[in-house]
Amino acid sequence: MTAVLLPQLFARRAARGIRRVVVVALLGCIALVAVIAGDPSAARADDTIGISGQPAGADGTPDGRTRFSYSADPGQQVADQYLVRNAGSVTQSFTVLATDAFNDEDGSFGLLETGAEATDAGAWVHFESGANRLQFDLAPGESRLVPFTVDVPADAGPGDHAGGILASVVTPGEQVNVDRRLGTRMYLRVSGEIQAALTISSVDSQYVGDWWNPFSGGVRVLYTIQNTGNVALASNVSLGVRTWFSAPASAKQGDGKPELLPGFTRTFETEVPGVAAWGYLNPWVTLNPFVEGDDASKKMPVSAISRDTVLIAPPWPLVIAVALVGLYIVFSKWRRRADAKRAAAWIEHTERETRRKIEAERERELVGAAGPAGVNRDR
Repeated sequence: MTAVLLPQLFARRAARGIRRVVVVALLGCIALVAVIAGDPSAARADDTIGISGQPAGADGTPDGRTRFSYSADPGQQVADQYLVRNAGSVTQSFTVLATDAFNDEDGSFGLLETGAEATDAGAWVHFESGANRLQFDLAPGESRLVPFTVDVPADAGPGDHAGGILASVVTPGEQVNVDRRLGTRMYLRVSGEIQAALTISSVDSQYVGDWWNPFSGGVRVLYTIQNTGNVALASNVSLGVRTWFSAPASAKQGDGKPELLPGFTRTFETEVPGVAAWGYLNPWVTLNPFVEGDDASKKMPVSAISRDTVLIAPPWPLVIAVALVGLYIVFSKWRRRADAKRAAAWIEHTERETRRKIEAERERELVGAAGPAGVNRDR
C-alpha cells in the first residue's frame, strides 16, 4: 500500500511546485511592465543627444568651410562666427569654448580636454564679454550663432598656431559624466619668417621571415618624423629596400601621413614584403611634405627629405652551406697535411730502422771477422 501511495504523493507535490513557479513568474512580469510604464528614465530611452557646430557667415548660415583658417599680423584682431545647433530630441546645455591643438600618440589631430587651460591659439579666442567659453541652453532643433574674435598677441611668433572651437554637452551618468564634444579645427598663420620643414630624425629596420627560406621575408622599417619648422605639414611617404650596387630589392611602398603640427614628433612602422635576404640591404624613406587645406595662399613648395639605413640580413641556408663546404675544405686540407706528416714520419722511421739494422749487421760481421785472428796471436 505504501509503495502505491508514494508516487501519487510526489506527483501532487510536484504539481503544486509548478503552479507556484508559474504564479511567481506572472507576478514578476506584471511588476516589470508596471516599472517600465511608470519609470521616467525608461521613457527617456529614446531621447537622443545631438550636437552640430560649423563655421558660418555673418548672416548666420553655414558658409561651407570645414575649418577656421586665418592669416594675421601680430597684434591684429580677426572676427568670425560659429553656428551651434541642438540636433537631439531633448533640451541640452551647451558649452562653447576654444582650446589648443596637439598631435596624439597615433599622430591624429587632437584638442585639449574641456577643462584644460589653453596657452596658445585657443587662449587668443574670446566670445561675448571677452570670455574664453560660453554656456547656454538650446531646445531640440534650436540654433545659436556665436560670434567670436581672435586677438593675436603683439609678441606672437611667426608660423602656424593651431587650435579649435568646441561645442560640448555633458550628460550625467551613474558613475561618470559623459562629455560629448564636436570640434572644428582652427589654424592661424602669423606673419613673419615662415619655415616649412619636416625631418626624419631616425630610421631603424629589422628583417622578418623564415630563416630557412631566404626568399620569403620582408623588412620592417621604423622611422620618426619631426616637424622642425613653424608650419603644419602633412606628407606623402615612399619607401623601399635596395641591395648590392643599389639594385632594388623590393617594390616601392607609399602612403599618406597626417598633418604634423610644429614641434611635434611621430613614429611610424611599415613592413615592406617580398624582400629576399641578400646579406646587405639598404632600406630607405622619402618624405614629400605639403600644406593641407583649401587656402591656396598658404600653400608653398617644400623640399623632399630622404634617409636610409644599412641592414645585414644573411641568407642562413646559403651561409650554412658555404660554412659546411668551407669546413670540409679545411678538414680535407688538414687531413692531407696530417696524412703527409704521418707518411713522412713513417718513411723516416723506416729509413732509420733500416740504417740501424744495416749498421748492426756490419758490426756483427766485423766482430765475427776479427774474433779468430785475435785468438791466434795470443797463442
